Amino acid sequence: MWEKKVLLVGWHPSAVNYDKWPGLTPEKLEAGLKADESNLNDLGYEATLGFIYDSETGVAALAETLQETSFDVVLIGAGVRRDDDHFLVFEQLVNIIHEFAPQARIAFNTGPTDSAAAVQRWA
Repeated sequence: MWEKKVLLVGWHPSAVNYDKWPGLTPEKLEAGLKADESNLNDLGYEATLGFIYDSETGVAALAETLQETSFDVVLIGAGVRRDDDHFLVFEQLVNIIHEFAPQARIAFNTGPTDSAAAVQRWA
């Protein structure tokens, strides 16, 4: 039995500008994200990756996902929050969560390896 449903929202590895993240590659990011998802599932959460492919469709995709499934925690990844070029996307995502999942706690990680700690703070 799953404890709580968790949605991990972040850029798809193919959509990231790696010039801004020295040492990070699509393969490393994907491995870190999948490891976070797996770790949360091993801890008893029902974790799902919610990838954003671009700023035009990402907000609408999140709204659709939140209307289809009720989540207890929605985590917005550091790649969305910590890149000034994506400030407006981050703001829109927070407001979409507020609108379509007002019962959900919002969590933030510092990178693609500590999502479990962020979720556990709020789950």
